[in-house]
Amino acid sequence: MTATTTDPGHTAPPLPAPRGPLSERLLAALTAPGAPAPAPRAAEEADPYGGDLQLALYALYELHYRGLAGVPDTYEWDPALMPLRQALEGRFLDALRADVPGGRSSAEALADLLVEPADPTGSVAHHLEHEGERWQLREYAALRSLYHLKEADPHAWVLPRLRGRAKAGMVAIEYDEFGAGRAEDVHAQLFAELMTDLGLDPRYGRYLDRAPAAALAPVNMMTLFGLHRALRGALVGHFACVEVTSSPGARRLADAMRRCGAGPAAARFYDEHVEADAVHEQVVRHEVIDGLLAEEPRLDADVAFGADATVFLEDRLAARLLAAWRRNASALRDTPERSPAP
Repeated sequence: MTATTTDPGHTAPPLPAPRGPLSERLLAALTAPGAPAPAPRAAEEADPYGGDLQLALYALYELHYRGLAGVPDTYEWDPALMPLRQALEGRFLDALRADVPGGRSSAEALADLLVEPADPTGSVAHHLEHEGERWQLREYAALRSLYHLKEADPHAWVLPRLRGRAKAGMVAIEYDEFGAGRAEDVHAQLFAELMTDLGLDPRYGRYLDRAPAAALAPVNMMTLFGLHRALRGALVGHFACVEVTSSPGARRLADAMRRCGAGPAAARFYDEHVEADAVHEQVVRHEVIDGLLAEEPRLDADVAFGADATVFLEDRLAARLLAAWRRNASALRDTPERSPAP
């Protein structure tokens, strides 16, 4: 691989630690001139939900966002890396398609999301609202920072792939996510302030090494859907799932922040989502989805898949968090303490 620059910018997070032979070889290829990237067949041998594959895919995707320290900007689309990235994406997507039941409409998928489960024992937000301790809130925020410090960025990829009502509705929601023209109200900035209130380090990518594979997978999925025009329906379904479920979950998390004395900025982030996402739910259902399917009705199954795949990965993450917390143990990787260091 060749490069014309060696500095991707001062905002680039540090290179993460590898989690297996696949990610180790990839990270070496990103930083050592002349080191070859792993062969695509390496993806076939990796657990599609495991840390090795998920970290490798996450690192490649970060080249489309703020980059990684020491990795040239030109590597974003370096042809030597594309075969591996395609193989990793294929392995991950094939696993999702195998594990997420198909055969239903987007209306059916969304109808399930509009009903809160009768048994809340698998809900992280419900646990944090009623039983969560401050150290658990800190762990949750540290893990969610992988997405929230770039909130709405992965979804912006779909905008050029939409038109008419779908595009207008999506832009309206994204405008709110990006602060409605006010830098201080950009949701990523609000989350950084939440982290500060909780005594966490708000630097982008700070907690990547502490995040289990189950926390990487949902972030990787939204980037996968966003970067591929063929998956635009799945991205819309994922986005609808997030917006439809956000308001009630945000209300619970805002209450949890107040109960644990997390601070005004911590509560504000979720208060903002209670109000905004109640409106966004209507827009995404009646403008984005209905507009998309009026133009391209064949994408209905893809929209359902995107929503159902989001639920599947979020359920896996919730099971990981709650299993650890109910043992009074940390849900973070490789850490003896119960709370992430600042």
